[in-house]
Amino acid sequence: MIIKTAEFLKSSQRWQDCPEGNLPEYAFIGRSNVGKSSLINAMMNRKDLAKTSQTPGKTQLINHFLVNEEWYLTDLPGYGYAKVSKVQRKEFEKLITNYILNRKNLVNLFILVDSRHEPQKIDLEFMEWCGESAIPFTIVLTKTDKLKPGAAQRNLQAYQTKLLEYWEDLPQMILTSAEKKTGCAQILDIISETNAMLKKSNVQFNE
Repeated sequence: MIIKTAEFLKSSQRWQDCPEGNLPEYAFIGRSNVGKSSLINAMMNRKDLAKTSQTPGKTQLINHFLVNEEWYLTDLPGYGYAKVSKVQRKEFEKLITNYILNRKNLVNLFILVDSRHEPQKIDLEFMEWCGESAIPFTIVLTKTDKLKPGAAQRNLQAYQTKLLEYWEDLPQMILTSAEKKTGCAQILDIISETNAMLKKSNVQFNE
């Protein structure tokens, strides 16, 4: 997929305030400081489309972007950030849950995990919840450029091993690096192929 246009549309405090749900939508989510904004910018060939910050937990709203005037890219708040208050964490969880369960045009959720770490309980629990809620998702391992050769693949296999304890069929997994743009084309190919399938099937989205 060639990115011709990518523009910020709006930030929403509630899922009901999101843009009209008439286009296929792909959301990106992960723990705070997983490199989500950097990966989005790398995919879109932009430096500042999604706002990056040295402060984890900066994204506190649902941020929508319109890509090629054909589909929505959604930047969701990070989950599991310990340095915000319990009340704020509850609000983030409520915002994320309501969006995922109610946004009818959400086609796929890209769950970002840090490739430098072994499978984390909070990520596994979130994936399990998505599975139980019948939410299609893809696992995206970030920051592979920070690892020695072969280490990212070993950590990917660790995720596969862990997930196979509970899952019969594994979701697709992609190794990425925002710094080197590794995996960006693969993510965009998934989106492009899905959009083509939806168009061929004449799927119509209505809120």
